Amino acid sequence: MAKLSDKDWNTLKKELKKGGRFEKFSLGDPEKDYVTSRGMDILRLHATDFVNKRLAPANPKNDGRQTPAKGHPVFIAQHATGCNDRDSLEQFFDIKKGKELSEAQVEKIVDAILRWIAEHLDV
Repeated sequence: MAKLSDKDWNTLKKELKKGGRFEKFSLGDPEKDYVTSRGMDILRLHATDFVNKRLAPANPKNDGRQTPAKGHPVFIAQHATGCNDRDSLEQFFDIKKGKELSEAQVEKIVDAILRWIAEHLDV
């Protein structure tokens, strides 16, 4: 499987910071509590499920509006990392619309989401 390398993560962060997207979103105390009470392994399962259901299809239902910006730490992280819709995936990950995501692409997206969460836990 293809994980998100440190180099790719740093490049992605630079791109996201250019538009202020990376810093625009943050985890509140309820989201931080959610993460610490469940752990990153459970969050990885949630993120993988959300990405597979909401982003992986070639033409996701309600694309552009399928990911809420609050309510779950993964949703917040998806917006912060450009993983919230297919337009953002094309812009930040160079993943073209109209084609189902591969397992490797899903894994890279999930890695980006979890890295952002880990960096925003103030640990």
